[in-house]
Amino acid sequence: MTSNSKNKGISTKAIHAGEDRRSSTGASAPDLVMSSSFLIDEEVSFSATNLDADSPYIYTRWSNPTTAQLEEKLAALEQAEACIALASGMAATTAVLLQFLSKGDHLVISSTNYPGTAEFARQTLPRFGISVSPVDTREPEYIQNAIRSETKMVWLESPSNPLLRLADIAAAADIATQQGALLVVDSTFATPIASRPLELGADLVVHSLTKYMGGHGDAMGGSICGSRELISALRGEALTHYGGVISPFNAWLIMRGMATLPMRMRAHEENALAVVEFLQNHPRVEVVIYPGLDSHPQHELAKRQMDNFSGMVAFRVADAKQVAERMMSDLEVIHYAVSLGHHRSLIYLMQTEDLIESSYRLEGEELKSYRATAGDGLFRLSVGLEDAKDLCEDLGRVL
Repeated sequence: MTSNSKNKGISTKAIHAGEDRRSSTGASAPDLVMSSSFLIDEEVSFSATNLDADSPYIYTRWSNPTTAQLEEKLAALEQAEACIALASGMAATTAVLLQFLSKGDHLVISSTNYPGTAEFARQTLPRFGISVSPVDTREPEYIQNAIRSETKMVWLESPSNPLLRLADIAAAADIATQQGALLVVDSTFATPIASRPLELGADLVVHSLTKYMGGHGDAMGGSICGSRELISALRGEALTHYGGVISPFNAWLIMRGMATLPMRMRAHEENALAVVEFLQNHPRVEVVIYPGLDSHPQHELAKRQMDNFSGMVAFRVADAKQVAERMMSDLEVIHYAVSLGHHRSLIYLMQTEDLIESSYRLEGEELKSYRATAGDGLFRLSVGLEDAKDLCEDLGRVL
């Protein structure tokens, strides 16, 4: 795209950003460059730490033409100065945490978020001398109360996995800025179609590209978007030394999926609203959680902070384990499977005891609050692009 791409609409950016006709073949579609190494016609350092943005392509672990196009597209959608793509959402997450936190530092993090992130923060970071305070980030005052002199980062996930809790990103940004800490937002559930955390004051935004960005359940990837300074630091250390490098083929698949991201998110939201209405009227359903519902306790924040309510729904029923067993055998359209954000609908029972013991380790009021919402377990439903009528019929068959 041209230099005035910032003025283009988000659908135009999703299709064209990063695809700058650099191919010598004149191909309209982005090139897929699978080479691990590149011919060198000028003297360059053998160490990746001495490379900069003007260095030629040398080795795909450092940079690759296909991956670079994906990164430009992601940066355009997030209104970021720069971006790096990695092999998975967890590769992106661990890159940020290990790059910017050191022994003696303190992290404030959502008390209920993606289990992989929760487990890494609680189980791995303390081994490196990094202290961690999980807090209910729905309330800015709880974040403020957790801040210490050694706090170097605040980590949010909005909406969160699996409770669909929101965090006030702008309020958290003010708190982090006053402390001189980085604010990082995992925006996987929202995507830049719904929320752009950098515009609200965040320093970095993390995505699992495996989910809505790729959208087809056939490629894993992760990304980090932010300022040139922060992304340059990540590229120089985390990308080149931690080893979580995305395959150019996966980058190409995700880039192809992103072309339809805006229209897919509109369809995900439309279907989710129809499924939510069905679930609310079903006699066996006890609780339905969706940011687009007036009944969601943070609906007003969702309306301020999200342009799209996404396709993630959580609901609770009695005898959840028995219902899950029926889902495994009787669902015809929806897949009983983990992950989310794909064109096909996916559902999975997130059992409370399992998450409390292995991931969140909640106690006291935090535990009571979680159980009040989730009971013994919540079904996390990623509403896909099938006909809403068929999805409702499928759920009705097993409830």
